[in-house]
Amino acid sequence: MAAFHFKAVAADGKLRTGLLTAETDRGVAAELRRQGLTPVYVGIEAPKAKRLELPTIRRSRRRDVLFFTQELSTLINSGVPVDRALAITSELTERPAFRTVVADVLRVLKGGKSLADSLAGHPECFSGLYVNMVRAGEASGALGAVFDRLAEFERTRDELRGYVTASMIYPSLLALVGAGSIILLLYFVVPRFAAVFEESRMHMPLATQVMVEASRLLRAWGWLVLSAMAAAAGMLYSYTRTRAGRLWWDTFRLRIPWLGDALRKAETARFARAMATLVSHSVPLVQSLGIAGAILNNRRIALSLDTVAQGVKRGEGLAGPLRRGGQFPPLAAHLLSVGEETGRLDQMFTRMAEIFENDTRSAIKRFTTLFEPLIILVMGVMIGALILSILLAITSINEVGL
Repeated sequence: MAAFHFKAVAADGKLRTGLLTAETDRGVAAELRRQGLTPVYVGIEAPKAKRLELPTIRRSRRRDVLFFTQELSTLINSGVPVDRALAITSELTERPAFRTVVADVLRVLKGGKSLADSLAGHPECFSGLYVNMVRAGEASGALGAVFDRLAEFERTRDELRGYVTASMIYPSLLALVGAGSIILLLYFVVPRFAAVFEESRMHMPLATQVMVEASRLLRAWGWLVLSAMAAAAGMLYSYTRTRAGRLWWDTFRLRIPWLGDALRKAETARFARAMATLVSHSVPLVQSLGIAGAILNNRRIALSLDTVAQGVKRGEGLAGPLRRGGQFPPLAAHLLSVGEETGRLDQMFTRMAEIFENDTRSAIKRFTTLFEPLIILVMGVMIGALILSILLAITSINEVGL
């Protein structure tokens, strides 16, 4: 007999850790399942502590997971055994790092563990939702259908994330170029005009005096301001890595006019898509809420799901606690209320995801439509004022020459 460390997910979505004594790690896993827990890790060594947030998955890795899911879906639905499907997918994977992950999943699978347990060994690639969906598919014998659903989930999530990112690139570049132009004018061009006036001891127009003074301040104190801004950004980043800081930052983002509405709808779409995937394959509702909350990016919205789960345990249903939580759009509660009444909650979650994915695109489009002209207007006024000040200075020189 040996003592094994374990990590497991309870029916309420909470993570449990501890020690169990058994002959093998498979015996520990069987005992955890008997207790109603879903094992995530079983081993002699204690699992390393992880941050509250799920590991950040880079875009290239997300694309690898999407390709992996699509290929497994195609192969398994074609009747190819799981181990052979994994071997083929490993050969087709282009990135060496992810090919190593797939090879390790295949090694663990051949060692006697289930596919879900094999995937759970790589949480940086496969989320709790992914692992639990595969576990449900293995239990029901519908693994091909599960991978179909997971492929759809990963594809829609990647498309929505890509749309949001692409929509914000142009406004961000516009603001960066405008700010850079103003700094270059003040730092390099304006001092040349100031030197001409100082040598001739001519009276400068008021607008030119303001511009020259701004240039002097930038050249004298610009490095200090930039250092202070960099230090403040570093402190803010460090603070947002903490539990309280992350909660404050996520709450602040939701309150930003226009952008906050888009972020809330994007999180609602992500939540609905995850719940549709889980509920449609008979994952318990309370456990589904815990898993869905873990994959949300916004901690404020994710924490509200704990209250929703408590309401579900008390028999209050899903729509009522969700409405009282106040973190989701009112339409979400109305849709879920209809889903509960008709007994088609999985279909209503799918419809809810489609609605809020479209609403997210519309909200982002409205934000960029308003933000781009505002940036152009502000930068145009500032650059125009600088150019006008320079022209006034040139005009005054010409008048003196006459």
